[in-house]
Amino acid sequence: MTVLSLAPQGLSPTDRPRERLRALGARALSAPELLALVIGAGTRGRPALALAHDVLSRADGSLRRLGDRPVAALAAVPGLGATRAVAIHAALELGRRLSGEASAEALPLRAPRDVWRAFAPSLEDMPVEEFHVAILDAQHRLERDVCVTRGILNSSLVHPREVFREAIAERAAAIILVHNHPSGDPTPSADDRAVTEQLVAAGRLLDIPVHDHVIIGRGRYLSFAEMGML
Repeated sequence: MTVLSLAPQGLSPTDRPRERLRALGARALSAPELLALVIGAGTRGRPALALAHDVLSRADGSLRRLGDRPVAALAAVPGLGATRAVAIHAALELGRRLSGEASAEALPLRAPRDVWRAFAPSLEDMPVEEFHVAILDAQHRLERDVCVTRGILNSSLVHPREVFREAIAERAAAIILVHNHPSGDPTPSADDRAVTEQLVAAGRLLDIPVHDHVIIGRGRYLSFAEMGML
């Protein structure tokens, strides 16, 4: 396969994504231009920028929807292939994680909405459940975010030993339990309730209080503390 440059023929160097980023910074570029840089190079008759527009159009122009599409679906776009599809997924995941870090560092986790703002960028569109432990200092600031399990949540997978190991090592003042529901509905299941009850009891024994368990849905959340369920 013959690879060509990033820019369509006829564009001056100052109109090409790579040159524009060097001159103006990444924030000056459009989403298709940034995506073209991730793609790297086009194919004969299909420059990277045209490929980027094609890929985005298949997700209705939404980066969020693009991130939800499986790698195989992206790889099927003519001229893209598996390697570039994987690179796109990796770039979008980095963006999610950066957003999550920035949100978590912006404010103490004093209320359930603070927890939602910190964790929703990385968890609300996750295709599988992830169970996290937010380790807090005495000022309710997030010291560490520990992912305990990835997959179906039940009491056999989320063991107090795994949840509190890092909290003990960090001398945590308290912890907050956080997990997502891929369905987008944060209503707690029977397993959610059982896991919470088990971990709250363990926290009392270890003198590391569980301040809350926040379930992240799509655009919304449920707080066990707010609902009086702790």
